[in-house]
Amino acid sequence: MKPFFVFLFCVATIIASAQKSDSLQPPYKRFPTPPPFSLLLGDSSTKFTKAQLQKRKPLLLMLFSPECSHCQHTAEELVQHKNELKDVQVVMATLHPLWQMNAFVEKYKLRGLPGVVVGKDVAYLLPSFYGIKNLPYMAFYDKKGALISTFEGGMPVKKAIALLKQ
Repeated sequence: MKPFFVFLFCVATIIASAQKSDSLQPPYKRFPTPPPFSLLLGDSSTKFTKAQLQKRKPLLLMLFSPECSHCQHTAEELVQHKNELKDVQVVMATLHPLWQMNAFVEKYKLRGLPGVVVGKDVAYLLPSFYGIKNLPYMAFYDKKGALISTFEGGMPVKKAIALLKQ
C-alpha cells in the first residue's frame, strides 16, 4: 500500500509543477497588447491611460528610473533621434516620485518631444505585467497594438527605431 501512496504523491507533484510553470509566465506573454495602464503625469492631477494611445502608430513603452545611467543615456538618444521618432508614440513610465520624474523630464528636455508621454505608474502595474528585472525596460508594439518584442537594459535607440519600423 505504501508504494501506491508514493506513486500517487509523485504524480500529484509532477502535475502541480507543470501547472505552476505556466502560471509563472509574465502576463505580457499571454496578453500581447499594451496593458491597461494609468500614468500620473507631472502636474500631479492628469492621468494618461491606454485608451489615450494614438491609433495606428507604433508604440515604444519604456519603464525607466531617473537614477539609472542606462535610462539617462536612452533619454539623451531619444532627443537626438526625435525626427526619426515622429511617427512613433513613446510612453515612458517610472515608479519614482513625481519630483524626480519631473527633474528627469526637464534635464533631458523630454517635454517638448512630440508623441512622448512621461508619467508615474501609480498602480505599479508594469513591473509585474512584464516581469521586469532590469531597467530600462522596453516593450515594442506595432501599429495594430500587437507586441513585437521586449528588451531589458540599454539598447541603442536606432536599433529600437528599426524594430518599430519593421
